[in-house]
Amino acid sequence: MSFVTYEQDGYVGVITINRPEALNALNVQVLKDLDAVIDNINLDETRAVIVTGAGEKAFVAGADIAAMSTMTVKEGREFGKFGNDIFRKLETLPIPTIAAVNGFALGGGNELAMSCDIRYCSDNAVFGQPEVGLGITPGFGGTQRLVRIVGTGKAKEMVFTGQNIKADEAYRIGLVNGVYPREELMPAVMKLAQKIASNAPIAVRNSKRAVMDGFLSDLDHAIAIEEQYFSECFETEDQREGMKAFLEKRKVEKFNNR
Repeated sequence: MSFVTYEQDGYVGVITINRPEALNALNVQVLKDLDAVIDNINLDETRAVIVTGAGEKAFVAGADIAAMSTMTVKEGREFGKFGNDIFRKLETLPIPTIAAVNGFALGGGNELAMSCDIRYCSDNAVFGQPEVGLGITPGFGGTQRLVRIVGTGKAKEMVFTGQNIKADEAYRIGLVNGVYPREELMPAVMKLAQKIASNAPIAVRNSKRAVMDGFLSDLDHAIAIEEQYFSECFETEDQREGMKAFLEKRKVEKFNNR
């Protein structure tokens, strides 16, 4: 049995962490299953990916503490690298990713959500990096992505105290893009994913690459990166059709990813 499932809905893929009896906690097998699912996404047929958790209580409640409790330094380093490599693979997918956070997103769960481009959550969601209360640091990118998303001061507060925050606070500090009643979360995320998927795929991918490649560069270098990805769009059929449709005051019927 796989602890991670994948469904295709048109141009949108849905990854579900499916271990609800353990609040979708991440152990080695869950991470292996997630890695395999990511590797098997058909990037020619998929234009956006949603990541969520099974059940109503948790997105991912964290890494499996029982499994970590007996790890040696070497095993801890290997586990951290294993998770980081998979989360980085998700983060650098060419297509946009959206986390639909339904409930607890703690430790590795918050880190998984932060590896996605966009985050929406249910009104019962809870976020946090509680690792210091267990005698460890965040290990799957929490100290790095949280700073980049919410800023140094708030990130340090969350990591150093280990305190959790609720959905409204997560929205206030910019950790999530929107908060919805639990039953409305997946429809809202699917609507967003379908909107992304309806746009010119090459333009969307180049936009993601420009943001990621330029984010940590100085402004002059970042602008040069944008210019490169901008110019590449002018060799595509989708650019010609998109601009022709605009000039003819009509909607594009379908972008063909060419």
